[in-house]
Amino acid sequence: MPELPEVEALKDFLTEHLVGHEMVRVLPVAISVLKTYDPPLSAVEGRAVGAVRRHGKFLDLATEGGPHFVTHLARAGWLQWRDRLPDGPPRPGKGPLALRVALETGEGFDLTEAGTQKRLAVYVVRDPHEVPGIARLGPDPLADTFDEKAFAGLLESERRQIKGALLDQSLIAGVGNAYSDEILHAAKMSPFKLAASLTPEETTRLYEALRTTLTEAVERSRGLAAGRLKAEKKSGLRVHGRTGEPCPVCGDTIREVSFSDSSLQYCPTCQTGGKPLADRRMSRLLK
Repeated sequence: MPELPEVEALKDFLTEHLVGHEMVRVLPVAISVLKTYDPPLSAVEGRAVGAVRRHGKFLDLATEGGPHFVTHLARAGWLQWRDRLPDGPPRPGKGPLALRVALETGEGFDLTEAGTQKRLAVYVVRDPHEVPGIARLGPDPLADTFDEKAFAGLLESERRQIKGALLDQSLIAGVGNAYSDEILHAAKMSPFKLAASLTPEETTRLYEALRTTLTEAVERSRGLAAGRLKAEKKSGLRVHGRTGEPCPVCGDTIREVSFSDSSLQYCPTCQTGGKPLADRRMSRLLK
C-alpha cells in the first residue's frame, strides 16, 4: 500500500509533470473506481491542473477554476505515468487498469489496481474536505506544527495497542502497515504495547522514530520517477515484509504476527525483550 512517503513523492512528481497542463480526457475503465457523481467526472476535462497536494494518503489534483480530482490508491492501487498514451480509448476488461487521464501533450497517467478487492477510489469534488476520508484525517506527522507535545496529547487517552493507534488515520494521517512496523522497530517498542501506558521517555523515543522514519523515507523517494517508488520503498524497509530474515540491527530472526487480512513484522530482541508475540492464526494452523 502506498503510504505517506510514496504519496508525497507522487505529489512532487505530478507537480512537475501536471501543473499547467490540461486534462483533456478522463476515461474510467472500472466503474467501481468512481465514488462521486456531482460534479461529474467530465467536470475536470478541459481544465488545467493548478496544484497537486497530499492529504494523508490521498492525492489531490486541483484544477484551475474547477473541481478537485482526488484519488486514494488503497492497498493494491498505483499510478503509472506514460510519456505517450496508447492510441484509442482503453477497453474494459479483467486487467488492472481502472482509469486513464490524458493531457493535451499526449502524456498522461493510468490508475491501476491489482487483485480482486477493488478499493481504489476517485472523487471529483468542489472541496477536498467533501471526501469523507479527508474530512476525518488527523494531523500530518511531518507538519511543522506536529511537535512532541501534540503527539503526546494524542496518545495520552488512547487505550489501544500502539500499532493500531499509529494506523488510525483519524489520529495521525498517512502511516500504514509497513511504516508503522518500521517506526516501532526504530523505537524499540512492542506493537502490542498500550499507547496510554507509554512513559515520557518512551513517548519521546516513539515521536523521534516516527519523524525520522518518515522523513528519511521521503528523502529516499524524492526525485524518483513514479515507476521506481515501489522498489525504493521495499529496499528501505528493515523489518516489514522480511519475516525469517536477520534483523539488520541485532541479527535476531524477524518474526510475524498474522491477522485475517494483514500481518505485522517485528524483531523480538529489539522490541519485545526476546519474547515472541502470540500469533493465534499461526497457532491454529499448526494444531
